[in-house]
Amino acid sequence: MPSPSIRLPRRPRTVIITGMSGAGRRTCAHAMEDLGWFVVDNLPPSLLPQLIETASTSGLNRLAVGLDVRSRDMFEQLPVVFAQLDARDVAPEILFLEASDEAIVRRQESSRRPLPLQGDGRLLDGIVRERRMLSDLRASADMVIDTSRLNVHQLSSRIAHAYGGQSADTLRVQVMSFGYKNGLPLDADLVFDVRFLPNPHWVPELRPQTGLSEAVSSYVLAQPGAEEFLDAFEQLFAVAEPGYLREGKRQVTVAIGCTGGKHRSTAMSEAAAQRLRARGMQVNVLHRDLGLE
Repeated sequence: MPSPSIRLPRRPRTVIITGMSGAGRRTCAHAMEDLGWFVVDNLPPSLLPQLIETASTSGLNRLAVGLDVRSRDMFEQLPVVFAQLDARDVAPEILFLEASDEAIVRRQESSRRPLPLQGDGRLLDGIVRERRMLSDLRASADMVIDTSRLNVHQLSSRIAHAYGGQSADTLRVQVMSFGYKNGLPLDADLVFDVRFLPNPHWVPELRPQTGLSEAVSSYVLAQPGAEEFLDAFEQLFAVAEPGYLREGKRQVTVAIGCTGGKHRSTAMSEAAAQRLRARGMQVNVLHRDLGLE
C-alpha cells in the first residue's frame, strides 16, 4: 500500500468509442477531439491499460480511444483487457455506435470500401458477423447512439452534449421526439408514447405547423392528460437520476413518440426538457423525424 504522503496520479476519464463499421466512429472521434479530449484511434485493445497509465502520469484528464473489429483476434482480447482494468479499479465508459443494415450498406457503397469482416462474401455477411461479435459489448455499453437517421452535424451535437462538460458526475439527458411510423429509436433507454393525446393533424389550421410553434404547443399542452404526463415524467426522473448516477450511468436517452413525429411528440419533448432543466439537469433535445413528413 502506498505511503499516505505519496500522491498517486489521477486516472483520466476514459471513453471507448466503438460500434458498427460505417456508424460514425471517426466522426465521434473528431468531435471529441474538438471538445478537448485526447483521442487515440485504432488502438490494439491489449495496449489500453498501458495507455491509461501513461495518460495518468502525463496529467491528461480526458481520454477517448477508438476501437474497431479490424482485427478479430485483437478485438477478442477485450474481455481480458477489461478484467485487467477492473482489477486496477479502472472502469472506462463505452460509447457504442449503431446503425441499420440499410444505412451501413448505403455508406459503405458510397465509400466503396469493404467491411473488416466481409472477406470474400457479401456486404450483408460482414454486417451479420460484426453484429454477432459486438453483441456483448453493445449490451454493456454506457451509451448507444443510433446514427441511421443522423447527419454529421446532428451526431456531433449529441457527442458535444454527452461529453462536452468537464464533470462526469452529472446526468445528461437526450430527449428525442420521433414518429412511430418511422420506427422506434434503437438507442433509447426510455420510450414514451403520447398518442393518447388528440392529434393536431386533424385541426386544419394546425396541420402545416409543427410542435415547435406556439399554436401547436399550446393546443397539445392544453389537452386532458398532458400536464399529468409531464408531472409523472418529472417525478420519474426525480427517482431515477440518483440511481443512474450510483450505477455509473451518466447519459440517458429518452424517446417521446407520436404517429409522425411532427406535432405531439415534438411539443411534449420540448415541454419535458424544460421540466428537467428546471431541476438543474443538463438536457438536449433532438427531433429525429421533424421534416420527414
